[in-house]
Amino acid sequence: MQWTDDGIVLGVRLHGETSVILELFTREHGRHLGLLRGGRSRRNQAMLQPGNTVLATWTARLDEHLGNYTIEPTISRAARLMEARAGVAGITHLSALARLMPEREASPGLFDVLTIIADALPDASLAAPLIVRLELEVLQDLGFGLDLTECASTGQTTDLIYVSPKTGRAVSREAGEPWKDRLFALPAFLSGEGPMDRDAVLAGFRLTGHFLSRHVFEPRGLTMPDAREAFLRAYG
Repeated sequence: MQWTDDGIVLGVRLHGETSVILELFTREHGRHLGLLRGGRSRRNQAMLQPGNTVLATWTARLDEHLGNYTIEPTISRAARLMEARAGVAGITHLSALARLMPEREASPGLFDVLTIIADALPDASLAAPLIVRLELEVLQDLGFGLDLTECASTGQTTDLIYVSPKTGRAVSREAGEPWKDRLFALPAFLSGEGPMDRDAVLAGFRLTGHFLSRHVFEPRGLTMPDAREAFLRAYG
């Protein structure tokens, strides 16, 4: 078995004296691990920083084996990401989100989104609305997608400004008015309309954070990654 693919570095685990277990999110093979011999060398350590993109070749005798990686650098972002708190926290949170995805399940769309956000970091103002959209995409891919297209009560498709914390469905202004204190705000930019100002983006993070905690992290016995809150503090 052998394939070659682009992959974003998510992280490494030490293995023996000189090798590492390398975790990549690849375009055509999803989240994929492999043994990289000599991964602890100075040259490889520079390549294996989270957020860098490499061209990876994976080989194994059988598909279910861990396999071995050989890699070549293609895009080095790590030094730039380390320049600001938003870059470090942002790429750490992206890695945590990518690790939620099933191993070895192709998701080229998600790979492209991760690449776009990694390129936008460490500028938090550019990356923040993209991360909100990514969190929505992760919920969708894991089977917990929100329905933001029509009102849960009336079926109307306009003037949707709330989301039910129970159902994850949109609610119109009129239908939600009596219960507005119990509903999440639906930022207009998530439906392609309205500004992506700070208040709207933070409202988006409150929305996605609720459903990620409820449906993804808590059922797995996990807490929301600290890096997410660190990124939000950097975003300000």
